[in-house]
Amino acid sequence: MQKKIETFDVLVIGGGLAGFCAAVAAARLGSKTCIVQNRPVFGGNSSSEIRVTPHGACAFHAYARETGIISELLIEERAQNHEAIFENGWTNSVWDLTLYNLAQSTPNLFIHVNTEAYDVLMNSDQEIKGVLARQQNAELELILEAKIFIDASGDGIVAERAGCEYRLGSEGKDEFNEPHAPEVASKDVMGNSIHFKTKDVGKPVPFTAPDWAIEYDDASFFYKQGRLPKEERGGYWWLEIGVPYNTITDNETIRHELTRHALGVWDWMKNKDPKMMERTRNYALDWIGQVPGKRESRRIMGLYLMTEHDPQNCTVFDDEIAFGGWFIDLHTPGGLLAEHSEPASNENYSTFSEYAVKSYAGPYGIPLRSLISKNVGNLMMAGRNVSVTHAALGTVRVMNTTALMGQAAGTAAALAIQNKIPVSEAPSKLINRIQQQLLRDGCFLPNYKNTDSDDLALSASVSASSEAFLLGAGPESRGCHEGLKIWRDQPQYVLERLENRKGQLIATGSSRIEKISVFLNNTLGRDEMVAYEVKLVDNIWDYRVTGIPLLAKGEAVVPPGKSWVELNVDIESLPDNRYIRLDLLPNPEVEWLIAGRIESAHVAMYQISENKMRRFGNGETLSFKVEPPQACFKAQNVISGVSRPHRSANLWKSDPNLPLPQSIELTWAELKSLSEIQLTFPGHLLREYHAYEPFYRDPQCPKDYSVEAFLEGNWETVIEVKNNYQRQNKHRLLHAIDTDRIRISVNATNGDPSAQIYEIRCY
Repeated sequence: MQKKIETFDVLVIGGGLAGFCAAVAAARLGSKTCIVQNRPVFGGNSSSEIRVTPHGACAFHAYARETGIISELLIEERAQNHEAIFENGWTNSVWDLTLYNLAQSTPNLFIHVNTEAYDVLMNSDQEIKGVLARQQNAELELILEAKIFIDASGDGIVAERAGCEYRLGSEGKDEFNEPHAPEVASKDVMGNSIHFKTKDVGKPVPFTAPDWAIEYDDASFFYKQGRLPKEERGGYWWLEIGVPYNTITDNETIRHELTRHALGVWDWMKNKDPKMMERTRNYALDWIGQVPGKRESRRIMGLYLMTEHDPQNCTVFDDEIAFGGWFIDLHTPGGLLAEHSEPASNENYSTFSEYAVKSYAGPYGIPLRSLISKNVGNLMMAGRNVSVTHAALGTVRVMNTTALMGQAAGTAAALAIQNKIPVSEAPSKLINRIQQQLLRDGCFLPNYKNTDSDDLALSASVSASSEAFLLGAGPESRGCHEGLKIWRDQPQYVLERLENRKGQLIATGSSRIEKISVFLNNTLGRDEMVAYEVKLVDNIWDYRVTGIPLLAKGEAVVPPGKSWVELNVDIESLPDNRYIRLDLLPNPEVEWLIAGRIESAHVAMYQISENKMRRFGNGETLSFKVEPPQACFKAQNVISGVSRPHRSANLWKSDPNLPLPQSIELTWAELKSLSEIQLTFPGHLLREYHAYEPFYRDPQCPKDYSVEAFLEGNWETVIEVKNNYQRQNKHRLLHAIDTDRIRISVNATNGDPSAQIYEIRCY
């Protein structure tokens, strides 16, 4: 047996999306970083071994896609992969290779795959000195030393071996009074899953289950208990087992039991299910997982314990470093062995039930303190083992959210080392620097924006060759949405009938709105009345019905049939660069028709309870026109400090009626020395990752662009890019230049007629 000692600045244990993003972030900031992964591929639950598709906030909130490293990876995968996403089970090795390529291309990052961390060495200060690991099939034992350790192992093996306090199971109602907490605390956790995938072979193919497979005969088990086998290709998250097994120590038993159940489910679909037998006639079993994907085990206690109240109330943390927005998704302990499946599925994903209303959460911030161990000063956590209650884990556990926490952990570790500050003190002594670095690296924080004193763009004057005005969109409008679909396996609500309150957000760009028109369909043969309200909302995800300023209200006559109906709102002294929301109150005889185009940064919502709304459909725009047109896409937005729609549109958009190229110019009163120019473009924000088709390149994203600098009386091209599809690009110049003007020209997009940019930074 070989023995080897290696020393690093940062050691990350676990190569899932949380650990992977932590390692890349730390390495990119100059820390000598090592990632230890006990499987041959990166990606954890998302890898081709397990095939759980990454989810996040955008499944429930428009323009809430996670950005930063995870966005870079997912955009690259969609641009390169021929495989369509249908749900769990689809993943192929293109995703594995996307991750591996980034790991191999990242300076300062060292890799140990097929390597199991099994113990720790502690020093006299009760901090971790090193991690003991064995590399499979290499007869190699490793002692991996570091200054800061990040436990992204899922099960929290490093933290457990270091003696950290942890929780396992559900807190009782009496501890924190969480809405989803059971009356009595328990050790029950959500279960593990494996998945299978099938393939249409073009002709009937039989399937005979082995004798040891589970035999299913009761249709109600599937159709009345929330386990709908609605996709003939597989992909069922409800293939899950936990209680009565221990998800850590009984992992192999669970793996075998899940295999028995998965084969039994496919046998039911092929040979017994009256709804699926014909649909699956030509389908053969193509792949079945043998590595269980885990949802829950140890949660390591940190400097702060997030409870369910934090995502529910969108707590604002001074040390916010990430965000989430998945619902409070707590699967029934036992999974397939329980009476019914996850509650929302058991309710057929009703959005109006008591459970659905109390489970809809976010987007909300996540604090750095929940990623730092309370017991061991140089240990951080990332992933499903962070410091949260069982109920809060229901929302923070999804992989795109854990990837953001991973990037934050890696960033905090690297900056703590650079500044010679214990990472346990980073939330109080280093938080502004960490937040600004995360924003610079493409992440989004709901309550913080770019105030980077080194960003010279913030002091520039901005102008553009043209600017688009918001006029609105109707059913006849058309846009560039090719390749952007609706992920069908999520709650859908696209009913246009005004059975409940519906609201359309409108970004402001002037001090007055005289009237708003809406395209309605009166289904009766007589005039109907529709009441309306116009409110000033805090941001694009302000789902409140009451408690927000009322700007105007009234009623309008809706004639029979389809027509534009004018609402004379006549609002003066309108706050510039904000969102207002036009609400139409219920009248079930009237329909508010969806626009044929998704208007940039303009989404709708509908009421689900007395004082809560939620996203309408999948980010569609309801038909509206606004007079006068609003200058909400102005050039100045590129230095707003926010690189997505939030409190305003935050987007420069050129006049779509003018041909490309279109350009935007930054001017300073005196010469500036520039060595880096950073650009953030639109795209991949509106909908969940699952909505994007193979080889997708977002139409809004500039394809060909150039950057010019005014040097010694002439414009000179300093950057030229072709065939771009990434959202964020950082350009280091070959040498620093002294200039008082730069110009970014968008010469071609990936399909949209307008040039569009969210943010420009200059260093």
